[in-house]
Order: sequence, then C-alpha cells, then structure tokens
Amino acid sequence: MEFPVYIHLFGLNIHPHFLFEALSYFIGFRLYLYQRKRYRTANPIPLEKGLGVLSGAIAGAAAGSKILYWFEDPLQTLQKWNDLTYLMEGKTIVGGLLGGLIGVEIAKKIVKWPHSTGDDFAIPLCIGIAIGRIGCFLTGLSDHTYGIETTWITGVDFGDGVLRHPTQIYEIAFLIALLPVLVRLRRNYPFSGLSFQCFMFMYLLFRFWIDFIKPTPHPYIMLNNVQVAALLGIIYYGLLFWRNKPSLLQKEI
Repeated sequence: MEFPVYIHLFGLNIHPHFLFEALSYFIGFRLYLYQRKRYRTANPIPLEKGLGVLSGAIAGAAAGSKILYWFEDPLQTLQKWNDLTYLMEGKTIVGGLLGGLIGVEIAKKIVKWPHSTGDDFAIPLCIGIAIGRIGCFLTGLSDHTYGIETTWITGVDFGDGVLRHPTQIYEIAFLIALLPVLVRLRRNYPFSGLSFQCFMFMYLLFRFWIDFIKPTPHPYIMLNNVQVAALLGIIYYGLLFWRNKPSLLQKEI
C-alpha cells in the first residue's frame, strides 16, 4: 500500500484526511440530531440556550485542541511563539474534548441551564472519531498519528520501510468495542449524563496508555502533553463516578 491512499471519486483524487474528516463531522452531526430527536423529550433546551451551549463547545474545543498541541514540545513553542504557521498547524483530539467540556460548562452557567447536555454527544463523538481515524491511517507518515517501531504482527510500513504500530487502527478497534456500552447506557440513563461521562473516562484512559507507544516528546516526567491532560480528565471523571455511585447502584445497567 502506498501512502497517502487517495480516494478516487467522480474523477477526482481526494486526500483521505480531508475526506474522512469531512465524513466524521457530517455523520457525527447527523447522529447528534438523531439523538436529540429520539431522547430529548424531557427538559428540552430552548433554542437560544442551545445555541449558547453549542457556541461554548465549539470555542472551547478549538482553543483546547490548539493549546494542548502547543505543550507537545514546550521549548519549540517558546522558540516559535511568533511563528503563526507553527501555532496554527497542529491540533489534538484530547485537547478538543477537554476544551469543549470546559466551554460547555461555562456556557451553561452563562445561559443558566442546569441539566446535562453531554449524552447527545457521546455516540456521535465515538463514531465520528473512529471515522476520522480512518483518514489518519490512510494519510500515513505526514499525519503524525502512527506509533513507534514494532516487531508485532500488526506493524505497518507507512512508506519508509519501517514497521510501526498502527495506533489509528488500535483506536478504531477500541471505539467500536466501546460503542455498544454507550448505546446501552444511553437507553437506560437517557438524561443522566452517564453515557458521555463513560465515553470521556474510557477514551481518556485509552489515550493515556496508547500514547506510551507514540513517538512524541515525553517531557513531563516521562509523559507527553496528551497523557498529562488525559490523566487530569481521568481523575475528574473518576471522582464524578464515585460521587454518583449511590444513585447508579439503584438501577441495573
């Protein structure tokens, strides 16, 4: 296989990252609308408040994905603090998720909306990220989402003769395995926020471990920027689960 693997559609050669990222946004948004239509029968958020929360999510995700990327190599970021191209070129999913979470919580306080809004996003995020990772894998080395060198049977040569962990494929497999759990939680706890909390906790836990086999700088006591952020999120959601444990034990999942 030669990377990047261009997709041939309607006589066009489409870059896989562009195609699958666009598909992830489109399908994820359609699933979000379906979730709202199916489950949001109780405590429906008014349009103006919903737009405020959505704006908070978008702004927080955009800021978080960039800020966390800048901490991947803090020395290089300090050296290139005035290089606009460098500052704008990278992003991280974990930073986007955590930044979006913070943005939503701030927006909910501003618009005075006390109810959970995360459950509508859990399944769309799970599927959307999995679709986007297909594009990351097909892009190859230039996407910088592959793993370190390996002798495992799963090793993939992305074009330079070196077998590497296809961490994008590992992530897709993890998200597919997580999806049935989220669906069940969504059905049994439709307005509790539990399915979103489960998604965030499990995804952050996965990213914490998988980033040990990624060739990124690990300047934070043998951790990289994503792992530090993921660890903070794991602690937050772990405490949240513990606080909500009494009410969860009253129902069967």
